[in-house]
Amino acid sequence: MTDLFKALAKAARLARKGRPLSAVIAAQRGLSPTRPVRRKAAAKPRKPKTSPKALTRPTPGSFVAGEFTCPQGTLAYRLYTPQGSPLRRMPLVVMLHGCSQTAVDFAIGTGMNRLADELGFIVLYPQQNQSANLARCWNWHNPDNQARGRGEPAVIAALTRHAMGLSRANPARIYIAGLSAGGAAAAITGAAYCDLFVAIGVHSGVAQGQIRSLASAISAMRGRKASAPPAKLRRPPPTIVFHGDQDRVVHPSNAGAFLVNLENSKPGPLLSQSYAGTSAHGRAFTRKVYKSTRGEILLEDWTVHGSGHGWSGGHAGGSYTDPAGPDASREMLRFFLARRRQGSPRTSGQG
Repeated sequence: MTDLFKALAKAARLARKGRPLSAVIAAQRGLSPTRPVRRKAAAKPRKPKTSPKALTRPTPGSFVAGEFTCPQGTLAYRLYTPQGSPLRRMPLVVMLHGCSQTAVDFAIGTGMNRLADELGFIVLYPQQNQSANLARCWNWHNPDNQARGRGEPAVIAALTRHAMGLSRANPARIYIAGLSAGGAAAAITGAAYCDLFVAIGVHSGVAQGQIRSLASAISAMRGRKASAPPAKLRRPPPTIVFHGDQDRVVHPSNAGAFLVNLENSKPGPLLSQSYAGTSAHGRAFTRKVYKSTRGEILLEDWTVHGSGHGWSGGHAGGSYTDPAGPDASREMLRFFLARRRQGSPRTSGQG
């Protein structure tokens, strides 16, 4: 009612000022029934779609680049999918490069992509970030990177599971190998995630031990101090080791620590056999095989005579290779592909 009186008063004022039309309009508004103002309800915010985008398997013959992030960190990577049927569930080999190398350089030097086409397996090349190590070395000497569920082993394992999902790899046939710092990281990661990796390959690397600093790592690499095995050591997955006896970067004595670790894991009596041979390009080598009494090969140790710090039998187009030596890539694949897990490991979570 108050609004009606206000409207009529306004109309009277307008009439006295000689504005009859405006007075009529004001009076009509006052006499019109009041209608409540209807406000549009605020639109409810749309919930983001939570369904993940379906992973698309890379095409056969592709060498794709990517980046992976998990709670423990971020890694760039390259993933090679071999020629062949896209429906096959193939084995997956994780390759960890050495210091100053990149994923592409390591792929060229080891020739793993060519072998992947021939033998039918997928290859994942994680690449260390320069922000983590200026020389792109894996920080295997740091205690934060020596246990399951944290540091670089956790990121590598999570990336491996990501690649398994992306490429639909066979979960019973997952392997890991590396050179130098990458070899040490492969030994640590393979042992920490033995439910994921079936076998390990180490070239010119250091075995697991009581190394907790860069200084102790350098000492072990120079052969000045033995790398004592951890007090509690679970038996590592079957391991194949390559080392040149003229290595001036990682002393050849480090190769013997893999046997010490195996013996300290109490595998029972070991049977050993030794073989001598010469590569097609004239490099002599000694191959020692250590088996359980049941005939299971637990360790294969190759000493390449006259070879330095480089991937034996590697391609000269890559860094740190010795093309004259026996083909370490092919021998590792022989060792890997002869092994598969009964049952499948979990494929999610960092553990």
